[in-house]
Amino acid sequence: MASFADIHLDSGIARGIVRGDRRAQAVAYRLMSPTIMGMAVRILQDEGLAQEVVQDTFVELIDKAHTLKDPAALVAWVRRVAVNHCYMRLRSPWHKRRSPDPEVPEQLDDSNGDERLQGYRDMERALAVLPAETRLVIWLHDVEGYTHREIGELTGQTASYSKSQLARGYGKLTQLLRGDEDDGTQADTVRPACSP
Repeated sequence: MASFADIHLDSGIARGIVRGDRRAQAVAYRLMSPTIMGMAVRILQDEGLAQEVVQDTFVELIDKAHTLKDPAALVAWVRRVAVNHCYMRLRSPWHKRRSPDPEVPEQLDDSNGDERLQGYRDMERALAVLPAETRLVIWLHDVEGYTHREIGELTGQTASYSKSQLARGYGKLTQLLRGDEDDGTQADTVRPACSP
């Protein structure tokens, strides 16, 4: 899973984007759109909505990059814009009405192919079962490196909200990946260290 931390944008390209240079914008699109798309698909579980997030993020980049005081902060700014577009879609009444609660897949293991690839597919399927906001918190915390305080600020909640969503998500993922039945109790899990 690629994250924004993996994107290295040349300082000349960043300055060009701030100036409105179309070639620099094209380079930024080629470098950042796959990461934005991957994040949005995993959070929203809808390729069409994810494409909208990519498009809206780059429209905002083109329209507002000139307001950035520090071109070196461009990638972090784009990350924030993309996350905000994902979150806006998750919170929209339209999205909530059209997104039924996902059902637990009958069996995550289809035992085809290489074991590492199968583990990845199992994790993708398990993540798809989680509620949208829980997926968002897990992605932001574990992949993008947001702190619980930052996630709380982004979602208009507290750091405790982020921590509880993460704990519930880990518990549910553990149950799904182990094949445990949902008995209403949270499974013991080994979790990554929580950041403040």
